[in-house]
Parts: sequence; structure tokens; C-alpha cells
Amino acid sequence: LHQLYYDPNIENKNLAQKWLMQAQVSPQAWHFSWLLLNMDKVPEIQYFGASALHIKISRYWNDIPADQYESLKSQLFTHITRFASGSKIVLTRLCVALASLALSMMPEAWPCAVADMVRMFQAEDSNVDGRARCLALLELLTVLPEEFQTSRLPQYRKGQVRSVLAQECGSVFPLLEQLLQQQDSPGFIKQKVLKCFSSWVQLEIPLMDCENLIQAAFTSLQDPELFDTAVEAVVNAISQPDAQRYVNTLLKLIPPVLGLQEQLRQAVQSGDMETSHGICRIAVALGENHSRALLDQVEHWQSFLALVNMIMFCTGIPGHYPVNETTSSLTLTFWYTLQDDILSFEPDKQAVYQQVYRPVYFQLVDVLLHKAQFPSDEEYGFWSSDEKEQFRIYRVDISDTLMYVYEMLGAELLSSLYDKLGRLLTNTEQPSTWQHTEALLYGFQSIAETIDVNYSDVVPGLIGLIPRISISNVQLADTVMFTIGALSEWLADHPVMINNVLPLVLQALGNPELSISSVSTLKKICRECKYDLPPYAANIVAVSQEVLMKQIHKTSQCMWLMQALGFLLSALQVEEILKNLHSLITPYIQQLEKLADETPNPSNKLAIIHILGLLSNLFTTLDISHHDDDHESSEVKKLPVQQGPNPVVVVLQQVFQLIQKVLSKWLNDAQVVESVCAIFEKSVKTLLDDFAPMVPQLCEMLGQMYSTIPQASAIDLTRQLVHIFAHEPAHFPPIKALFLLVTSVTLTLFQQGPRDHPDIVDSFMQLLAQALKRKPDLFLCSNLDVKAVFQCGVLSLKFPEAPTVKASCGFFTELLPRCGEIAPVGQVVHENGKVLLQAVLEGVGGQASRSLMDHFAEILFALNKHCFSYLSIWIKEAMQQDGFPSARVSPEQKETFSQQILSRERVNKRRVKEMVKEFTLLCRGLHGTEYTADY
Repeated sequence: LHQLYYDPNIENKNLAQKWLMQAQVSPQAWHFSWLLLNMDKVPEIQYFGASALHIKISRYWNDIPADQYESLKSQLFTHITRFASGSKIVLTRLCVALASLALSMMPEAWPCAVADMVRMFQAEDSNVDGRARCLALLELLTVLPEEFQTSRLPQYRKGQVRSVLAQECGSVFPLLEQLLQQQDSPGFIKQKVLKCFSSWVQLEIPLMDCENLIQAAFTSLQDPELFDTAVEAVVNAISQPDAQRYVNTLLKLIPPVLGLQEQLRQAVQSGDMETSHGICRIAVALGENHSRALLDQVEHWQSFLALVNMIMFCTGIPGHYPVNETTSSLTLTFWYTLQDDILSFEPDKQAVYQQVYRPVYFQLVDVLLHKAQFPSDEEYGFWSSDEKEQFRIYRVDISDTLMYVYEMLGAELLSSLYDKLGRLLTNTEQPSTWQHTEALLYGFQSIAETIDVNYSDVVPGLIGLIPRISISNVQLADTVMFTIGALSEWLADHPVMINNVLPLVLQALGNPELSISSVSTLKKICRECKYDLPPYAANIVAVSQEVLMKQIHKTSQCMWLMQALGFLLSALQVEEILKNLHSLITPYIQQLEKLADETPNPSNKLAIIHILGLLSNLFTTLDISHHDDDHESSEVKKLPVQQGPNPVVVVLQQVFQLIQKVLSKWLNDAQVVESVCAIFEKSVKTLLDDFAPMVPQLCEMLGQMYSTIPQASAIDLTRQLVHIFAHEPAHFPPIKALFLLVTSVTLTLFQQGPRDHPDIVDSFMQLLAQALKRKPDLFLCSNLDVKAVFQCGVLSLKFPEAPTVKASCGFFTELLPRCGEIAPVGQVVHENGKVLLQAVLEGVGGQASRSLMDHFAEILFALNKHCFSYLSIWIKEAMQQDGFPSARVSPEQKETFSQQILSRERVNKRRVKEMVKEFTLLCRGLHGTEYTADY
């Protein structure tokens, strides 16, 4: 212990900690724990003794003989009394140990545990002063429910103990009430009482039994010293799920909550954020948890409406979040809940509530838009980056709330926003602040982003207003951009309006401060409106080229811009596309040619990756066959099917040799190789069959690449080719040759030791699974060594990296069903299947991560389905080995598992997964512990 606490050397500390953790769970802990609790030891050492006792009692309860329960109980009582005036941390640990003992003995071995505890501590004990005894008892009563919440009791015991504890509150609550009401109770005792009450209410005690203590807690809110603890107690009591059954008690709680409004106003005036935050939590807890129950009490509608208005005050609390207030954000979910509850009533009742609450929700929109306003430029300049980020997230939450409220208020909400904006922009008498304009636009954008506003009659007016906004600052400009982006689908249906807003977007592209908003808006317009953009294409390409050459934007925005141009060009005639591609790409190709001649170094590597990235992003969206069109409206505008080679293929063929040249110098660099593969992978995905002319030369290049230096990205691209061209007899021969080459190179890699390349092994397993899925007859090739591939799969199952193991499981679940139809596969499985089963059982036995058990179960399921007669022999032989697959399972448990796996239930995949989960817990010694609760 001295080494753990005081040794400066971190390795010695770690060693000591490891040893002590083993000591804590050893049989000797029963002996040394008591010795370490001697009064002459320092608190750190006593604390370890108390902790060891708690661990032994909570985790190794079954090791304690029943005839020792009583002596253990009285020893703990004695020590708690002894430490009542001693070290607080040791006292708490001892109380937790006694609590754990009580939970394990209730109700049979210790029927009235809680009443006994109260009686023991109330008994006069001249050695210990009354206050110390009182505090020790309160500590014990506080940790008891907490220990119950985290205990490892089995489910059926949990329910039993919970109901015993709930009954025993009769021994606790009167004591707590008495202590709170006594005039001479000192503050620290009252604080402890409130904490104790907080802990007990979480045991689902009927709310009416808590009434007196909740009222006492409300009174304690007037005492600044008790305020925080009283808030916790009231919130915990109101929030317990069971509380909604006690409607009369809930109704009684509304007046005291409304009674806090004066205290709330004073706190807001004096800038006391803690008090306003606490009172708001109480109001929200009552409103949010019980809005349905309280709305149902129609005759009390006015008092509930008063509570709703109090929460509205909290939503609109003065000041800017998060600098002058942190309260308003707590209220947002309340408005969701209330709306859901109102809309869940049957139509007649709903109509009544809509009448009362629609005006409330319109007021809410005003309040939220006011709260979303930016502070003055000067004030905002003083905010830290963390405060600005919190404000950004807060605005997103407001945006989500507005979008939700639209369901209640509908089109009228958009009209009201439009009217306000119109009045603001046309009022020459009183020029408005940019913050006001921005917030209204932000409200519009929040709704238009997710709600279909195509039927709204105010959008044309809004599009007409946008150019009238005098944009004096970045935040406003950003919101204008995002609003235009949110309306891009509307623009696709009303193309005459495009010219109203497109110039604004192109102008913003040149401003680095508007990089994200302007580029993402242009991308949305190019994606949604591409068939209406040909008249503007030359202009868009020219502006984009200019900002790309000036390097105004960061890398990811440059990539988005290229995707935007890909969408734009897709709608042009082929010769137009080629002309634009030529002018767009030529400068980069020239740069790349220059870079290809230089000696590799870190700065030209970044430049190469950047250029390759621009090309692959352009080819991701440049799709003249319109595979991705899902717009009904664009059906009419579809262009005639183009003849001749695809423009992307034309460009790729032109730059192919240059790419090979770059590769030859950078073959050693995984990132460059990945960037090259990405260009082809994106193109293949977009072009599909149109990519065919490129297949032979690409396969040849991939083969050379992979033979020189194997990289995962090359295998992934091979998998993509197998997937798309598997059923194309004309194009498949080069892919088949590439598949066989990749397989033989990877097999050689396995012979040299694959442990350093989990990514290659992962990709290789995925490639094999894809081949089996799309083109199983690849496994009939005379020069494919199926046995070696099988053995590699078994090796991969033993890798420590979970993704690799998952991919290997995927390979076997595709391979085993082919036993019958592909002779070489059948032969290898029948000769080597036992080795596979052995590896699967090792994984289940504890070698592999528990998260992978479902994947191992899939292999067992497939073995069962396709090689049942072999499996029944293999599993018997495997399980006969001593200590296999784990020393923790007995021969009987192994026998049970084998029988389950071979039983009739083997045809039910879900059951097989459950069997494997059960067995793996036994193998790991975790069965019946807290670890399994959520597993």
C-alpha cells in the first residue's frame, strides 16, 4: 500500500496496484481487512481494508458460510460506530460493505434490516457523541439504495429486495422528517437528510408517501446552504417513472412550484445563475415528466397553463446563452413532450387544447428566435472559442425545436416568419439590426431544411426578399447561404427563380470566411437543379476554377466544390463536358506531371494527394447515365442517352500513364496508393458498366502494384471490380487473372508472417467472401490453392484485431454453403474442418472479443447446416481435450453445449447465437455477474 500511494516510480505503482487487486479477491482478504482497519493505521490503509471487505461481501457472497453472517454483521456495526467520529472515506466504505451484506441477507436471513439499523444507532452509546452517530446512520441509509442500484443481485432477487426496501421506508422517512423539522438540527445534518431522501426516492416509493418530505425540501429551498441538495431531492422525487400514477399528489405540487416564481425573478435580476438554474430544473421536471397526466386533469387546466408559462419564462430567461445564462437549454425537451402529448389526444379533445396552446407555441417561436440572436459584434468578440461552440450547438437545438413545432403550427408559422422578415426589411423608418434579420432567416432555414416547403406560398416572396438583405457581416451571410441551400429542392421545381440567388452564391465563393456555407450551397444547387443549370454552367465553372486556383478554400471544401462541378457537368452534352473537363483539369495535370518528376518528399506528397483527391471527387458525381436520379420532376427533362465513350473514361485514359508514373515513385506510400485507388474506385462505383473499357489496363496496373508492395487499398479495388463485373464474360478474364494473382501474393505474405498486416488480411478475407458471393466458380480454378486459402482464413480468426476476425468469419459463412456445389471446397472443408472448429471454439472459449460471438455463431450455424455428420464427430473430439476451450468449464458443461449445438434447435440461428453467448460467459467465468446484465 505504501508503494501504491507514495512510490514516485509509476511502474512500481502499477505493479503494486496489480498485486493489491489480486490480494483483495484472495481468501486471505477476510483476515487482513480487519487488521488494516486498526485505529493506529492511516486512513488510506484503513480505506483499502474497508474496500476489500466490500468486494468480498458483494462479489463472493456464496463463499460465506451462513453461520458467520451474524458475527460479520456485528463486526461491521462495531467498526462503523468506531469510525463515526473518524475518517469520512473509511466510514463510507464500511457503510457500503454493511449495505451490501444487508441486501444479500434480506429478507429471509435479516427480515427488518433497515429498522434494525435505525434502532442500533439510536441506542445510547456513551463513547460516541450523538451527532456523530446520527451522521453515521444517515450515511448508512444513504448508501443502501445506491448500493442496491449497482448491486450484482440476480434479476428475481432484485425485484424481491426492491419491494422489501420500499416497505422499509416506513422506518426511514419519519426519522428524516423529524430531523428536518427540528429547530436545532444543524445545516450539515439537514443536508445529509436531503441527500438520504434523494437516494431513497429512486426505489420507486409511492409519491404520496414522499409528500411530507417533498414539502420539507421545498421549504429548504429558502436556505442558500441547503438549496442545491433540496433541488436534487425535489427533482429526483418528481422524476421517478412511477410518480405519474399519483395525480392528486402531482396536482398538490403545482402551487409550491409556482410559489418559486418570485425567488426565480429575484435570482434573474441579481444574476444568480445557480438559483435560477435550480428552480428551472424543478419546474421542468414536473412539466416534462407529467405533462400527459396533468393535461388530463381538464378542470385544473389553468394551474397547468401557469406552470407552462413559468417554463416559458425559463426558456426566454434574459441574457445570452452560455455566457449570461445556462438555464434556457434545459427547457427545450419540455416543449417536444407537451406537443406530443397534445397531438396524441383524440380529435375533439385535441381541438380544445390546440385553442389554448397554439398561441403559447407562437409565443415560443418568438422567444426561441430571440434567444438564437447573436450578441453585438463587440460582445461576441470577447467570447472564448468554447463559448462560441456551445452557442452554435444551442442554436442547432433551437433549430430542431422549431422544426418540431412546425408540426403543431404548420404553414401559418412560415407565413408569420415571412411577414416579420418583410416588415423588417421594408421598414425604412427603423433600420433593424443584422442580428434580428439573421434570426428570422435562421428560423426559416431550420424548417425548410427538413420540411417539404414546395407547397408554401411564401417561398417565392422569400426568394424575392433575399437579394434585398444588406449583408454586413459573416454570420448573416452564412445564414443567407444556408437558407438558399435549404431551398434548393424548391428551386429545382421553380427554375425561373435560380437567377435570383445564384449570383449571390457565386459571389460568396470568393470569400474564405464563407467557405463552408457557400460551397455546400453550390453543391446542393448543382445536385438538385442540374438540368436547369446549363445556361449558367460556363459562369459556374469559371468562378469555381478561379477560386480553386487562388486556393481560397481548405482541402475538404475544394473536394465538395469538385463534387458540385461533377453534378453540374453531368447534365451537359458530351462534347461540352469534355471541353469543360479539359479546361478544369489541365492545370492540375500539368502540376501533377511536374510533381511526378520530383524526388518524393513530404510537401510534394501532400500536393499529389490533393490533386488525386480533386479528381476522384469530380468523378464521384459526374454521371451521364443518371444512375442517381430519383426526382420524378426530372423525368421530363432527361437527356437523350449519350453515344460513344464516357467522358470520365476518356479523361482516365488520357491521364493513365501519368498516374502510373506517379505510382512507380510512390509505391511505398500507403496514402498515395490509396488516393490512386480511390480515383478508380469512385469512378467504377459511379460509371458501373460504362467503366468496362478501362478494366484491362487497370487490372494490369493493380497486379503490378500489388506484386511489388501489397496494400489493402489495391485489394479493396479488386473486390469492387469482382462485384461489378462478375457476370460480364467479356470483361471478366483480366479480373479473374488479377484475383488469382492477388491471392497467390497474399498467400506468400501469409508464409512470411501476416501479423504486421491486419489491414491486408482484413481486405483479403472480404475479397474472398465477395468472390464466393458473386462468382463462386473462381474457386474451381486449377491454380487456386483452396486448402492454403482455407488455412489462411483459420489463421485470421486468431488475430487480435476485431475487424479482421469479423471479415474472416464472413469468409467462412460464404465458403461453407458451397461445400456441395464446388468440389474443391467440399474436399478441403471435410479434410480440414476440424481445425476450423477448433479455432472457433478457442475464440468462444475466451481468445476473441465478446463482441464477435455472433459472428462465430454464424460459422457454427453454417457448419451445422452444411457438414452436420462431420461436425458431430469433430465437436466430440475437440471437447475431449483437457482445459479446452477454457479451464473454467466442466466436462458436463461442455457436454451440454455440444448437445445443444447438435440438437434440433440448430436450425434456429437466433438460438445458436444465444447458446454461444451462454457458453462464452461460462468459459470466461462471467456467468451470472454484472458484466452479463447488458450482454
